[in-house]
Amino acid sequence: MINGSKVRLCDKSLANAPNDYAWKTDPELTRLDAAPLLNIGFTEYQLSYANELHHLPLAKYQFAILTLDGEHIGNCAYYDISKSKGEAELGLMIGNRNYWDRGYGTDAVTTMVSHIFDKTNLKRIYLKTLKSNQRAQKCFKKCGFTPYGHRGSGRYRFMLMELHRTTWQQNTVSQRDPC
Repeated sequence: MINGSKVRLCDKSLANAPNDYAWKTDPELTRLDAAPLLNIGFTEYQLSYANELHHLPLAKYQFAILTLDGEHIGNCAYYDISKSKGEAELGLMIGNRNYWDRGYGTDAVTTMVSHIFDKTNLKRIYLKTLKSNQRAQKCFKKCGFTPYGHRGSGRYRFMLMELHRTTWQQNTVSQRDPC
């Protein structure tokens, strides 16, 4: 368990399947995540979900985002880890709309980034978010990510953002040091 000020990041479990299924069958959430709408029944999804939990790729770490009271409100992960390049991609979704625009996404990102830079030798974290998703871009910028390009993929247009360890460390020191 990784603790933030508003959230806890916990290993994914089968108990997360109902919320994950609901979020992957929600047209608005899948559009914001640039993901296809899931079109299988829950029983089939749950079997696939359990199999995925037991056979995670070595270069992927995924977490459930819980409130401090234990409510599952979203998911985050870092993946495509390249030890040779010293980088990984970050993904995040707050699926429970009751927690949008209340700082939970920001806390989840900063908690995840702190964990990555504290526990690994990675030097860079990158992500992509839809160019039209201003809420996500605002959150990532608040956490120190900066845009570095754009990419198109099919009908989607993405903003590419990154955060380097040195920038993170400088921002962390300047937040603690009022001088």
